[in-house]
Amino acid sequence: MADTILIAEQRTERGSGPAGRLRRAGRVPAVVYGLAAESVSVSVPARELSHILAGESGVNTLITLRVDGDDVLTLARQIQRNPVRGDLEHVDFVRVRRDVAVAAEVPIHLVGEAPGVRDGGLLEQQLFTLTVEAKPEDIPNAVELDVSNLEMGDQLRVQDIPLPRGVATTQDPEETVAVVAVPRGTGLPEEEGEEAAAEEGAAAEASSEGGGESGGESGGESAE
Repeated sequence: MADTILIAEQRTERGSGPAGRLRRAGRVPAVVYGLAAESVSVSVPARELSHILAGESGVNTLITLRVDGDDVLTLARQIQRNPVRGDLEHVDFVRVRRDVAVAAEVPIHLVGEAPGVRDGGLLEQQLFTLTVEAKPEDIPNAVELDVSNLEMGDQLRVQDIPLPRGVATTQDPEETVAVVAVPRGTGLPEEEGEEAAAEEGAAAEASSEGGGESGGESGGESAE
């Protein structure tokens, strides 16, 4: 995963007033922190940062912040946007090292065609992102999960996701990612057969018990 350079400027003024002036000037207020170093308040070009975050690696793009001639390797976190316009309002840049693993969230993409869908099932994705730990340059843009073997009623879990070398996940391995759901009003052939057999057995048992009780009562009346 390639990193990119973003020119940052230190800022000394704090508060909503100075922050608003920066935004109107096309810049995003931000803070840089982490790795036991002091926090630094900066601003970055809004258009360039938006372009980076909209790229293939998204928020997991390695960004080299150039602050007063010093380069700092970072990842963008805690991204705040205007709830109406969607404009960037504030960003935290976390310092990272290339040789130390960090936590990140990556999207899960389902690939392939499930046979259960061709049979009338509904493919439902229940988990859309995966929390991983990896060195910054090893963080994948996304992880893929093949559903081409899923029949009606089958499911895939976190433990079924193949991860690249050097990448681990901290999520529950039993958490469901995708399932081919059975539409309402239908059932799996095996289940339908089992249910029918159970119903037949219950009916036969009830009929047998009813016949025995009837015979016993009749015999008692005759004896009297």
